[in-house]
Amino acid sequence: MNKDRIKEILFDQKEVFEREKNLIFRDIKLDNYIASKQIIVITGVRRCGKSSLLFLIKEKMGLNESDYCYFNFDDERVVAEIDMLDKLLSIHREIYGKNPILFFDEIQNVKNWEKFINRVYEQDIKVFITGSNAKLLSSEISTSLTGRNLNIELLPFSFKEILLFKDINYDLSILASVKKSQIVGVFDQYMKQGGFPLVVKENNLDLLNQYFQDILYRDIIARYRLSQVDELRQMAIYFFANASKLFSYATLQKITGIKSLSTIKDYLGFYNQSYLFFYLHKFDFSVKKQMMNSRKAFSIDPGLINRIGFNFSENKGRILENIVFIELKRRKLEFFYYSGKNKCDFVIMEGTRLTQAIQVSYLVNYENIEKEMNGLLEVKNKYNIADLQLLVYDDDLPINVAEEIKVMPVWKWLLKVF
Repeated sequence: MNKDRIKEILFDQKEVFEREKNLIFRDIKLDNYIASKQIIVITGVRRCGKSSLLFLIKEKMGLNESDYCYFNFDDERVVAEIDMLDKLLSIHREIYGKNPILFFDEIQNVKNWEKFINRVYEQDIKVFITGSNAKLLSSEISTSLTGRNLNIELLPFSFKEILLFKDINYDLSILASVKKSQIVGVFDQYMKQGGFPLVVKENNLDLLNQYFQDILYRDIIARYRLSQVDELRQMAIYFFANASKLFSYATLQKITGIKSLSTIKDYLGFYNQSYLFFYLHKFDFSVKKQMMNSRKAFSIDPGLINRIGFNFSENKGRILENIVFIELKRRKLEFFYYSGKNKCDFVIMEGTRLTQAIQVSYLVNYENIEKEMNGLLEVKNKYNIADLQLLVYDDDLPINVAEEIKVMPVWKWLLKVF
């Protein structure tokens, strides 16, 4: 691309970037990333707010227009060639007479981008980059940026961030009934529409259909030049409809008609690299056995499950479990599911030992209480775990629970400080 065209797009994008307003600060400690001389790499699913986070960082740093260069490579007008990066830097220097702080969005669209970033790092130029593909970024970082980067994995809004956006203040230790009802009402909405920022702001579930299409066609099919479009889509819909359930390769082969096991494994990897789905392993001290056992699939967002996968009213329990999974991931914990004589949804590992077990159930009654408790108690007895939690929708249970098990509504668990 010629320099004049790049300059035109640059100014167009910067004008849009500067129009960002009414943004909610994310629950991320940005000071450490801003103070560091390292390259800051922000990854996450499409439309989760990576560009907005760049703007928030820019504002927190108090940067003027001449201090930074912002460019988004996920622009249909852009032919993302490596020499563009040098041209962008040159344009800024020509206009402002100094090196900028670089904010580059969706950098993975530029082949060999890491070589340029590595070079400007050597020149003490501060760099913030974002990307929507975990594999492309991690493979390039591992070869060229090792030891020179700090990573932020950004997820859609947490429930806590949604309350912040809606300007709902609370103190869990003195929660009046009116305030509790308000918070539970927002949580009900979160279960249905999830946490993608624009979906929350506009209360528009139709956006989720477009997000799914963009991730599927732009981040997976186009990027990996796949031809089995219907099969890939069918597998994704199956995972949405069976969120938090165990899956097998044989089942996936049957529902898609794909005979090749390696193709199935590739597709699972593509979903994961685009942040659409994550997979949870069964706990075992043997890593080899962990890899051999069946996994559970979880969606990046409960709204996508509700919109793409199934009827919300019939599957609230699985949506609750998916919400807990995402929060555990947000807290950067090492966790698994447990399966023995009984089952437990999540066991948390710290160092070399299990320290916590969590069971998730939308409704606890006489029919399922024994099953829910037995999974927790089996893990307690087998691994000497003292912290047992039963997370529910409403903790006003009609029956008693074993004394050693703490019962808490999911919404309150999400808001507790850890």
